[in-house]
Amino acid sequence: MKRILSIKYSAGAFNFSMLLLRVVFGSLILVKHGYDKMINFSTLQYKFYNFFHLGTRTSLILAIFAEFFCALFIVLGLFTRLALIPLIITMLVAVFGADAGKSLVDSELALLYLSAFVTLLFCGPGKVSIDGMINK
Repeated sequence: MKRILSIKYSAGAFNFSMLLLRVVFGSLILVKHGYDKMINFSTLQYKFYNFFHLGTRTSLILAIFAEFFCALFIVLGLFTRLALIPLIITMLVAVFGADAGKSLVDSELALLYLSAFVTLLFCGPGKVSIDGMINK
């Protein structure tokens, strides 16, 4: 009971938590969003949200890069902090651009992804990652 109420944590628990956060959120955005956008590219390229006024096709390509390739790097724990930057930008665009004017409840999923990615940006990938093994 003392352990449950304790505010101390171990390095192993921290590293496992970062692994869980990376794998779960990285896999979810990769499969549910990135892969889906890549498969449906031909239909989405004309109706995708045009952020930064780059054109719908270019915006879709940037979103696929972030949600598929950067998410894959995050799952592996390779260049994690660098790969998080495009994902954080994509989630900010989703919340304040594509979902602008909607309530926060409607942007709940993007906000959850955003909070997980910002947490990973500040805490790092943990030792159970390729980055962690390289920096040993």
